[in-house]
Amino acid sequence: MMKKNIAILGTGSDVGKSILAAALCRSLADRGIKVAPFKSQNMSNNSGITPEGLEMGRAQIVQAEAAKIAPHVNMNPILLKPTGEKQSQVILNGKVHGNHTAMDYHRNKGFYFKKSCEAFDRLEQTYDRIILEGAGSCAEVNLMPNDIVNFAMAEYANADVILAADIHRGGVFAQIIGTLKCLPQKYQDMVKGFIINRFRGDIALFKDGVEWIEKQTNKKVLGVLPWYTHFKIDAEDSVEIEECTNFKDFNPDLPAIGIIRLPHIANFTDFHALSKIKGIQTIFIDQPHHLTKFNAVIIPGSKNTRADLEWLTKNFKDPLQEYYKLKRNIFGICGGYQMLGEFVDDPDGLEGAPGKTKALNLLPVQTILKAPKTTTLSNFQWEDAKGKGYEIHMGYTSLSAAGASLLEISSRNSIPCTNTDGCISENGRVSGTYMHGFFDSSQILLKWLKTIGLNANYPCDDMLNLKERDYRLLKEHFEAHIDMSHIF
Repeated sequence: MMKKNIAILGTGSDVGKSILAAALCRSLADRGIKVAPFKSQNMSNNSGITPEGLEMGRAQIVQAEAAKIAPHVNMNPILLKPTGEKQSQVILNGKVHGNHTAMDYHRNKGFYFKKSCEAFDRLEQTYDRIILEGAGSCAEVNLMPNDIVNFAMAEYANADVILAADIHRGGVFAQIIGTLKCLPQKYQDMVKGFIINRFRGDIALFKDGVEWIEKQTNKKVLGVLPWYTHFKIDAEDSVEIEECTNFKDFNPDLPAIGIIRLPHIANFTDFHALSKIKGIQTIFIDQPHHLTKFNAVIIPGSKNTRADLEWLTKNFKDPLQEYYKLKRNIFGICGGYQMLGEFVDDPDGLEGAPGKTKALNLLPVQTILKAPKTTTLSNFQWEDAKGKGYEIHMGYTSLSAAGASLLEISSRNSIPCTNTDGCISENGRVSGTYMHGFFDSSQILLKWLKTIGLNANYPCDDMLNLKERDYRLLKEHFEAHIDMSHIF
């Protein structure tokens, strides 16, 4: 049996650490154990909002849901949201701490590690067991002295380490042996076993491989997880977008929704509810000549709205205008909503050099980027349909006299209100909202499909129910292939 705290570290990025941590959280929770997830530092533009109205990484929100608890910023005290190649917005304990270059952040790692440890201590006071998640490869030799996510955090938490490897990429033996060889002895000793993820084929044929790894390392292979397609858990990284940006399996006889793949796309989990509907294709697009294939086009959120707006104007403005003339529908969420308006003004230089950028002029709205950041969990209504979502944005968007609001908001962060959000064009074919999670309510989703001309009775459910089903299937898949006696 392992120690009460377990750290899932990886041989590299996207080997399945987040999913494995979620599986462990659900497995423990179903045993009646008070368990919580933790990741000291997350780098992602996929974020969400806690019940307190604070921002944290999406992966730990998913893991909290799997653990059957409310998400809290103590589970992810540091969130880095990239705004460019070398700069990120730093979210500390749920609030904007500032924009920092990689070098600035690196110089202050001691401060951030201290904040991470403080958050972990607060979390441990409430929960019986903590499942920690690492970041990237846990054996980056050049980064190890200042790595505050992997072994340093696991050591502070007095956690046993499970090393995750991805056999689908190939080279799984080198992944495991190479990772161990790069680690100092004290970190090697913390590794108690391995999970080999994403296996395709007959696992019996890998028996010799398992025996070889165990002989070479004197450590247990806890299990080999087969590839799965029968459930889907929210992903943290943009690898999922890579898989959905192609037309290899495109069926011209089926309805299709196109999502423009912005360079700084944020919160792409907004579209998971769409992607789960059988009979409708959801595809990310980066080439304008594909537009006419789609019943509707969505401009998603962005972590750098003005930069992405310039890219969109250069590559998609004229094609979008032509698409609009075909009487097709265009929808924007958050940054995408801002881009549909007349301009985006950044007088304080929150996203770069101060200035005003001309937008697509498809909605009669104007956006001013201003601090502080709005972070709310919101209940809203679109005519006769009700939904729940969350807002994460800087500044505000104003409607011209000709503009009509899209949504009515009845509460923000559990406080009743009578606000409006978004805008819809006079002909109803262009609309936008700040509301992330817009499609997660089946009422809203079905209503939106009808507005774009898809009137069939598509089978869909609220995302909350779909996610609960997937967490159950994840746990069953995990426990069927992992030697749980070595963990509990």
